[in-house]
Amino acid sequence: MEEKILKELKQIKQLLSELIGSSELPQSQRFSKEAVSKAAKEFKQLSIARGEWLVDYQIEKVVKNTPSFRPERMLIEKFGFTNYFKQGHKYYFNRKDLAALDKELKARNINLKVYQNLLEDQEKFEKLVKGIDLKKESKYKRYKIPEELRDINSRPFSPEIEEKAKKEIADLMEEFKKFDLSEYIDIYYKKTHAYYRYEYFIDRYVKPEVHKYCKDWCFKFNYANYALEKILELKEEKKEEGT
Repeated sequence: MEEKILKELKQIKQLLSELIGSSELPQSQRFSKEAVSKAAKEFKQLSIARGEWLVDYQIEKVVKNTPSFRPERMLIEKFGFTNYFKQGHKYYFNRKDLAALDKELKARNINLKVYQNLLEDQEKFEKLVKGIDLKKESKYKRYKIPEELRDINSRPFSPEIEEKAKKEIADLMEEFKKFDLSEYIDIYYKKTHAYYRYEYFIDRYVKPEVHKYCKDWCFKFNYANYALEKILELKEEKKEEGT
C-alpha cells in the first residue's frame, strides 16, 4: 500500500513538473512561462465560449437596467464586484454572480439607471454613499451593496400626463394635415420625429412667420413624442417588475 501511495505521489509530481517546467527535467521538456500563460488564456476563452463569463456590454442581459455607458465601472466601484477579469480593453464578469446581484437589487427595489442619474446629478448623495461603512454579509459574495441603499426606483407618471402628451401629438398632426406642412417638414421613425427641411439658400422664399411656425411645430412634436416614449418605457418597466 505504501509503495502504491509513493508511486501515485511520484506521478503527481511528474505531472506538475511537466506543467510548470521543473528544473528536474531537461530543458527541452520544460514548459515555458509563455506556454503556461497561453494555456491559461485558452482556458479563459473556453469558459467565455461556454457562457460562464459575459463581456461588459452584455451585462444587461443578466442585471436589468444597467447603464449603457461603462457599466463595469459601477459594478466594480459602487458594488465591489470582484469576480471579473480584464482581457485587452474588455471586462468579463461571472454570469452566476451577476445573477445573484440582480436578484438582490430587485429585492431592494434598486434601478441601476436611476441610481446612476443620482450619482451624476447629486453630489451630496454620492458623498453619502461613499461614506457608508459596508458589512460583509457572506464570505461567498463577490460584490457588496451599501446597507442603506434601498428603494431607488422610478414611479410611472399619471395617466393624465400620458393622455396630455398623446393629445398634443394628435392636435399637431391635425395641424400638419390642415396646413399641408409636408411641404416643409418630414416625419421619420414611424411618425415620431419631425425634421424641418430648411436650408439657407431658400431663406428669401420662405416667409419669416412660416419659418418660425415650422420650427416651433417640430420642437413641440418632437418634445411630446420623446416625453411619451419615456412615459411608456417607465410604464412597461413597472409592468414587467410586477410580473
